[in-house]
Amino acid sequence: MPTLAKDLNETVNPRVAAISPSGIRSFDAHVSKIPGIVKLTIGEPDLNVPEHVKQAAVQSIVENDSHYTSNRGKIELRKAISGYLERTRGVHYDPETEIVATVGATEALAATIFSLINEGDKVIIPTPAFSLYFPLVSLAGGTPVQVDVSEDDFVLTPELLENVLKKEGPAVKAVLLNYPVNPTGREYPREVLEGLAKVIADHHLYVFADEIYSDLVYGVEHTSMATLLPDRTIFISGLSKSHAMTGYRMGYFAGPKEAIDNITKLHSFLVTSITDSTQAAAIEAYTNGDEDPVKARAIYQKRRDYVLKSLNDMGIETVPPQGAFYIFAKIPASYGTDDMQFALDLAKEAQVGVTPGNAFGAGGAGWVRLSYAASDEDLHTAMERMKPFIEKVNAKN
Repeated sequence: MPTLAKDLNETVNPRVAAISPSGIRSFDAHVSKIPGIVKLTIGEPDLNVPEHVKQAAVQSIVENDSHYTSNRGKIELRKAISGYLERTRGVHYDPETEIVATVGATEALAATIFSLINEGDKVIIPTPAFSLYFPLVSLAGGTPVQVDVSEDDFVLTPELLENVLKKEGPAVKAVLLNYPVNPTGREYPREVLEGLAKVIADHHLYVFADEIYSDLVYGVEHTSMATLLPDRTIFISGLSKSHAMTGYRMGYFAGPKEAIDNITKLHSFLVTSITDSTQAAAIEAYTNGDEDPVKARAIYQKRRDYVLKSLNDMGIETVPPQGAFYIFAKIPASYGTDDMQFALDLAKEAQVGVTPGNAFGAGGAGWVRLSYAASDEDLHTAMERMKPFIEKVNAKN
């Protein structure tokens, strides 16, 4: 086993050295060592990829579809995405110049941020938020401005955004919005988005809109920022959540041609193009798979209702999710805001894994995230194990 030469030990990029590994993944890896643990830590759908989508990928392989495609992805795929967005979001993107297929939404986010954020730029991120956003902005040389929205019903309001912009000054370049929100499941009402759009336009900012969960909403309408601010929005999404295709790594970004051309340069240097069979599966999903997330949504909503009721019956305060497949739950008062200790105790004593809220930034302190994308069996087992643990904790107060 080789050991790095001592004279190379200090050669790592200091920006990389300064960031910590994902708090979500690190905690998951830690508790995964506990025998018999039921994990509600990762946003990993237990559902299978729809059969017609799988068969499209299989057919692609059988037919030796194994060559480089355009950096932007096959034109058939980009046309399928364009059609899907027009049907579901009411916004038109030119498949030739305004849509690019990526290795998951993660790569779309990285390419976007690295291309558009300069040294010293600030990016406003409402927290709690997916932990990937903070290091990406830092690696680009920018500053992630965490805005705690836990006191505003876990939504960034136009008034709060205006106040933050006055404080942070002209260095702010963009607002990063993810909704339905990971980790809270909160959806942004249209009137709030319209207010945010006005503030963003008045201050000449970009919007990086991560709407990866937008096909999984419950009883509410999803309004895309792309419909309100098409000239300022970089729209990011994919199939990982809506079609249970996390392992296929299918994402994309879309937006005004001038910005997309520059992001595409970086994308092409990072990955050249995405896998052929993944593109074939995505063409099928975006062409004939509109009903797939509808079926998945019904399953997730049933699970959400069960877990939400179970937690509330235990006396646990929750943020009622309107989308995605997470529940954000407040930890017992005896722990204060030490969500890490609570999550560790729950894992060790009850063999249930949840993610500490601190992994999602300043707004997550004192909360934990539970994923109800797990199987019905695992969810029932987790709730049965949590109940006596919570009763014991509360009895000590």
